[in-house]
Amino acid sequence: MSDQSVSAPYDALLLLSFGGPEGPDDVLPFLENVTRGRGIPRERLEEVGQHYFLFGGVSPINDQNRALLSALREDFAGHGLELPVHWGNRNWAPYLTDTLREMTVAGHRRVLVFATSAYASYSGCRQYRENLADALAVLESEGLPVPRVDKLRHYFNHPGFVGPMVDATLAALAELPAEVRAGAHLAFTTHSIPTVSADTSGPAGGHGEGGGAYVAQHLEVARLVAGAVREATGVEHPWRLVYQSRSGAPHIPWLEPDICDHLEELHGSGAPAAVMVPIGFVSDHMEVLYDLDTEAAAKARELGLPVSRASTVGADPRFAAGIRKLILERAAAERGSEVERCALGGLGADHDLCPVGCCPGRLPRPAAAGADDPYRAVAQ
Repeated sequence: MSDQSVSAPYDALLLLSFGGPEGPDDVLPFLENVTRGRGIPRERLEEVGQHYFLFGGVSPINDQNRALLSALREDFAGHGLELPVHWGNRNWAPYLTDTLREMTVAGHRRVLVFATSAYASYSGCRQYRENLADALAVLESEGLPVPRVDKLRHYFNHPGFVGPMVDATLAALAELPAEVRAGAHLAFTTHSIPTVSADTSGPAGGHGEGGGAYVAQHLEVARLVAGAVREATGVEHPWRLVYQSRSGAPHIPWLEPDICDHLEELHGSGAPAAVMVPIGFVSDHMEVLYDLDTEAAAKARELGLPVSRASTVGADPRFAAGIRKLILERAAAERGSEVERCALGGLGADHDLCPVGCCPGRLPRPAAAGADDPYRAVAQ
């Protein structure tokens, strides 16, 4: 099989991410993009903006996406995979619509999408699919060909994601003082979301009865990492899935406990140390740098609780290789070939095609790259 045909029918990969400001003047416009339509007061945006100004008004996420792009291109070249890689964001340049327009003008008609979110949820999957539908609608209105877009499956339990998280957790444990290391608790962290969104995440009756995929998938990764750490060290570290980065109105229930509350609980129970393991994030972007490295670390110092923080997968070569394997798996499935779907743990490989009603939002909106994709029939 030729280099081109191993990825057929796909002719390009789109790295789809959140985006972030790259200078002080970008911060408020970026936050306005993120919160558009939600009625967030400007004073609240200015308050959140201070988190970015602590880092010079720059979110690291764009540079981290550039590093992942380089890692993907290097991995592809090393394995003879001739698949162009492009990058578009939801909330900041390079914007998704602009990138898809450039790809279409360049002749790409079957685009495979990799989103920098490993789990099922509205904001981590469905909203990206809505963004894709919005971008395709713009291309159609401009008289451009509408490419067919497909999204890679959720990869939370793929070895290319789990393996680097295991090694990062072991490295963070090694950073703790030797006298507290064996008794350290593992705090697996992810972005909190409204409980109603968590309850309806994934397909009804899927991983988690009647939904519930967001929590179920994170618990699976936590079990996998904690189990691998036990095998590597011979020590059973207590662990818990906790949450961070809540941003909603106080009267709306969100997933708990918060990481800072959890650190207080650990200290009160006599735990000697903790390792924060951000399994919910692909890279060390603002939620990690501020909510963990700044806010949670300050809480730990206040308590006198030794803590360390595991790194995220970032541009780890194993992660890039895992993405390549997911591409080849999906391409083979689209060609009708038998495929072996790689997944660790008991949940198995997730669906290729999001079913109708998967991870619903507050209001029904068109979403591409799923069973309810309105552009699937018109894609050229």
